[in-house]
Amino acid sequence: MVPLPDLDERLPILQVHCLDKRMSPDVDLEIVARGTPGMSGADLANLVNESALHAVRRGSATIAMVDFESARDRVLMGQRRESLVLSDEEKERVAFHEGGHAVLAYVLEDADPVHKVTILPTGMALGVTQQLPMEERHIHPRSHIEDALCVRMGGRAAELLIYGDLSTGAASDLVSNTELARRMVREWGMSEQVGPMAWGSQGQVFLGEDLMHTRDYSEHTGQVIDDEVERILRAEEERALEVLARHRKGLDAVAKALLDQETIDGATVGRLVDEAFGGPVHASGRKATTQSFNGHESGNGKSEAATKPEETPTPAAVGAGQPQGQQTPTQVPEPAQVPEPTQVPEPAQAPEPAQVPEPAQAPEPAPAPAATSTPAPVVEPSPSPAWPTNGTPSGWPAPQWPPPHWSPPPPADPATNDR
Repeated sequence: MVPLPDLDERLPILQVHCLDKRMSPDVDLEIVARGTPGMSGADLANLVNESALHAVRRGSATIAMVDFESARDRVLMGQRRESLVLSDEEKERVAFHEGGHAVLAYVLEDADPVHKVTILPTGMALGVTQQLPMEERHIHPRSHIEDALCVRMGGRAAELLIYGDLSTGAASDLVSNTELARRMVREWGMSEQVGPMAWGSQGQVFLGEDLMHTRDYSEHTGQVIDDEVERILRAEEERALEVLARHRKGLDAVAKALLDQETIDGATVGRLVDEAFGGPVHASGRKATTQSFNGHESGNGKSEAATKPEETPTPAAVGAGQPQGQQTPTQVPEPAQVPEPTQVPEPAQAPEPAQVPEPAQAPEPAPAPAATSTPAPVVEPSPSPAWPTNGTPSGWPAPQWPPPHWSPPPPADPATNDR
C-alpha cells in the first residue's frame, strides 16, 4: 500500500503536473502543497487539471491562484448542482444544519478549523462544511476524535435546538459517526468497558445468495461493544446540544450569513461567533484557519484576488481607449519596417530560374542520338531467330523490345553458318 504524500512530496508532484501549463506569476505551488494535506498524487493531478478548466471558464490564458482555490473546493466538496433549487424552508433548515457544524468546528479546541461553508447543493449533499487540518497528522489523540464526533453531530443538534424535530439531512453524518465510534471501541481500545483489546473489523463472506458477517468475538462481547458505541454517540450529541445552546446567537448569525451569501469562509465564521459571544471564544484569540490560495477571502466566499483576474482586462481596454500618443508613434516605426519587405521583388530575379531550363533541356536532346544509335546495331541481327519481330517489317523494332538490360548476341561464325 502506497502512503499518501507529505508536504515535501506534494510539491514536486505539483511541479511535474504543472510543467505543460501556463502559470500566472502569482502562483505559488508551495502554498498549494501546504493547503492540500491528505491528497494523493491522483488528487493533485486532478487539482491541476480542474484549475486549468476553471481558468478557461474565466476566459484567462493563464492559471492563477484563484483557479487553484476553486479547483480545491471542487475536488474536496464536489461539483455544484446548479439545476437543483431548494425551497425557502429547506434552504433555512440547511443553513442551520451547516451552521451547527461550523460553530462547533470553530468553538471546539481540538477540531479541525473550518475552511468554507456553503448551502449550495454540492455533490450528493445539499450543503457542505469543509474542514482542513492545519498540518500533517499521523497520530490522532482521543480528544481530537471526540471533537470530530461532536462536530458531525452539530447538524442534528442544531435542528433539534431550532426546530425541535429531526430530518433526513443528518443521514451521512450518523453513518460516519457510527463507524468512527465503533473503531474507537473495537480497534483502538478507547473504551473503559471493553478495555485494551482489538477485535478487528467485521468481515463479509458471500455464501450463496446472502452475505454472512463474521466476527472473532462472542455475542456478549458484541453486545458490550454496541452499548459502548451508543454511549459515546449519545454523549457527543449531548455535548453538541450544550455547546450550541451556549452559542445560540453565533449559530443564528452564521445561519443568517449563509442565507444571505450562500457561501462563507472560516474566518467569517470565527468573526461572527466571537461577535455574538461578546468576545473571543478562545483564550488565545481567534482560532487559526487554513490559508486560502487566493489571499484574504471576503464573507461571500469570493476572494479579493478573485476579482483581480477579472479586472486585468480592464486596464488593457482603458489603454486602448485613451489617446496615448506615446504608444501610437512607437508602433508606427515598427510598421515602417514593412516597406523593407519591398526588397522581396529582388527575388524578382526569378528570371534567373529561367536560365535553369536552358542547361536542363540542353542535355536532354543529347541522349536522343544515343537512343538512335541503339537501334542501328539492333537491325543487323534482326534475321536471327533470337529477335522476335511480331510481324513487323524488317529493320523495325518490335514493341517492348529490346527488354531492359538486354545485349545483342555475338555475331555468328561464318564457318558455322556454312554448315
